[in-house]
Amino acid sequence: MAGHTVTRAQLSEAVYQEVGLSRNESAELVEAVIAEISGALERGEMVKISSFGSFAVRQKGQRIGRNPKTGQEVPISPRRVLVFRASHALKDQINSGLGDAGAAAAAERTAAKAPG
Repeated sequence: MAGHTVTRAQLSEAVYQEVGLSRNESAELVEAVIAEISGALERGEMVKISSFGSFAVRQKGQRIGRNPKTGQEVPISPRRVLVFRASHALKDQINSGLGDAGAAAAAERTAAKAPG
């Protein structure tokens, strides 16, 4: 796996390079998109980005866990967790560089969707 992390600053720079907005406008645009996604998730809404994936908040109930060091049972309180599900298009794009295995899987999915 690559050890590189994409930052907000890098996203802003990419918008600046590709779209041609000023650097400040590019940074504001990236912040606005992130704020909109975050706000929707806080409200419990699902966020779907075509050809990328979907983000959703899932409610987890209370359960009993164990302290791995002592083995003592500990209650884990109910909470909301963020889940991301990648789209098939993103999965195919990621796996296309893996050689025949990724291409074969993509071809199988495409063939399965074909009418006939």
